[in-house]
Amino acid sequence: MNISILTLAVVFLLIAIRQIGSARLQIWQIMLGGAVFVILTGEISPRAAFHAIHFDVIFFLFGMFIIGQAMEDSGYLTHICHILFGRAKSVDALVLAILFTMGIGSAVLMNDTLAIIGTPIMLLLARRNHISPKLLLLCLAFAITTGSVMSPIGNPQNLLIALGGNIGNPFLTFFQYLFAPTIVNLFMAYIVLKVLYKKEFHRTELQPGIEDIRHVRLAKIARLSLVLVVCLILAKVALAVMNLFTPVPFDFKLTAIALIGCSPILIYRFMSKKKTYRFHILRRIDWFTLVFFASMFVLMESVWRSGFFQHLLSAFSLNMTGVLVMMILSVLVSQLISNVPMVALFLPLMLSAGAGAKELMALAAGSTIAGNLFILGAASNIIIIQHAEKENRGESLSFLEFAKAGIPLTIINTAVYLLFFEIF
Repeated sequence: MNISILTLAVVFLLIAIRQIGSARLQIWQIMLGGAVFVILTGEISPRAAFHAIHFDVIFFLFGMFIIGQAMEDSGYLTHICHILFGRAKSVDALVLAILFTMGIGSAVLMNDTLAIIGTPIMLLLARRNHISPKLLLLCLAFAITTGSVMSPIGNPQNLLIALGGNIGNPFLTFFQYLFAPTIVNLFMAYIVLKVLYKKEFHRTELQPGIEDIRHVRLAKIARLSLVLVVCLILAKVALAVMNLFTPVPFDFKLTAIALIGCSPILIYRFMSKKKTYRFHILRRIDWFTLVFFASMFVLMESVWRSGFFQHLLSAFSLNMTGVLVMMILSVLVSQLISNVPMVALFLPLMLSAGAGAKELMALAAGSTIAGNLFILGAASNIIIIQHAEKENRGESLSFLEFAKAGIPLTIINTAVYLLFFEIF
């Protein structure tokens, strides 16, 4: 076995235990160590490592982190929290509201965006109502992962399938195959969480909270940035729909949406009269998560170049057009090389084997719900956990805590999607 695969195995082990002696490691430190190791051992050159980093993803997260930090610093986040969840009078109502609000929202705003904005909201709700933050963080993670399945723009791997899978009408196709089972699976997440955290659901009276706008002007700027992001995403969706009927001469990347969206905040901060405030938001954003993603891209590129997984697929001669095979494979392989690289690997193989819309939807569903199984199955999980550790004094979800809920939920998710695929 080559060095890249061994390094990947060690990284997974360390993320699972998060402890070496008395030292407690953070996920970004483990992934960074793995990336540095494969560079130092010559598994990937520094030049190739640099080119492996998807800077579109890094800049997208950077822009959204700025918006999220401004919303939190100004108090606008608590304002939104009150609007969305203030009417929930019980833990049951709150969990259902989070699952369906965040789940459906992730189908439009993309799951990584909701992870950035939603994490501090979950921590606020947990503190205010004396609920375990682990329950609400899991609720958020499962909501945005599951909800993003039903949209071609819900997550990066779905976008890759929609653009590269020769699907005539991606919005209609995703809705037709994946909307109903996704709604069922959002409710299944509620059932799993209620069984595992039944003591937390005994609480019947929740605090509605107050709208705590601490910095009115910054809150207005943060709201402007959020509105800009939503409008640009809707414009991108409209352009995609128009492109189905007639070629559209222009388009813009998701990176542009995030950077344009955060620009009012940056302009406002840099124009601040107090020098100490100019770089306040930039200092407070979650830089460690950006380090994690850059490191992950380097390590995964090294693993890809090893040819290990390509060889396995070839050796087993698997049926790349079978719905059952695709669902199970995509869930499992996504844990090893992440879902976006997995889709990039499987998509051309499936198309060359003659896969149709149903099989491509199975790939989309399996690669996405893989994020419900283990922490590393989805980038949004990492964003939630890293951001929670930063804001919650290091307390977050462990690998085993996530898996305890994620394993049964993913089994249920897979069964539900397979049942609906069988019906169709």
